[in-house]
Amino acid sequence: MKPRYKIKEFRKELNMSQEELANKAGISRATLSKLESGRIVEVSTNTLSKIADALDKKANEIFLA
Repeated sequence: MKPRYKIKEFRKELNMSQEELANKAGISRATLSKLESGRIVEVSTNTLSKIADALDKKANEIFLA
């Protein structure tokens, strides 16, 4: 089973654009977009940690079962 992420849901709760979250996390907007859409599912732990920190969440909280 491929991992899925709740990044978009948390981002929307914070009223952030993809660009804002990508900048805050220090990743590209393209990577963020692909993660949110499911076009890429494998990503480094470091990248997930950056996104989680930018969302004020723990990395395990952004996974969707």
